[in-house]
Amino acid sequence: MPRIPLVTEATMTPEQRQVHDAMVNGPRKSAPVGPLAIAMHRPELAQAMSGLGLVLRFGSSFEPRLREFAILFTGRYWDCQFEWASHEAEARKAGLSDASIETLRTGGARFDAADEQAIHDYGIELLTRHFASDATYQRVLAIFGVAGVVELTALIGYYGLVALTLNAAEFEVPAGMTPPLPPRT
Repeated sequence: MPRIPLVTEATMTPEQRQVHDAMVNGPRKSAPVGPLAIAMHRPELAQAMSGLGLVLRFGSSFEPRLREFAILFTGRYWDCQFEWASHEAEARKAGLSDASIETLRTGGARFDAADEQAIHDYGIELLTRHFASDATYQRVLAIFGVAGVVELTALIGYYGLVALTLNAAEFEVPAGMTPPLPPRT
């Protein structure tokens, strides 16, 4: 059970109900789950997070394999079990290789695909150094263009927000599921 209680349909304010209904009737076609369920305590935040998530997940200019790579990378960086559990199957469906998934899961840093390596290196530099070196930035720019750099940065930032929201709430993987990420060594 998460440490932040979830808003229930029975206790929703009119503002929460409006955001809830927009999610149920919109592209998501579901009630708020995970970070959006947590954010429902501030419905305007849940609405904004949902909108950004729709752009980055369902309207991404990145091919699904690379979008899911960036999401799994971010989930692993923040050790977010729920985020990983929510996206591993999507990553496989999108064509991310078993080798890349396992490398990410175990915290590895070497990938066969140059575009995956570029995303990893860019993300690691941003998250650990708070800046990307010029060489890494230029490599990502050459592969994805200016709009791609902007979107990749937003993907890492948004899914960092998702991971931190879930981790702060101690939001667990679905009942009966084993947490998919091993502890860091």
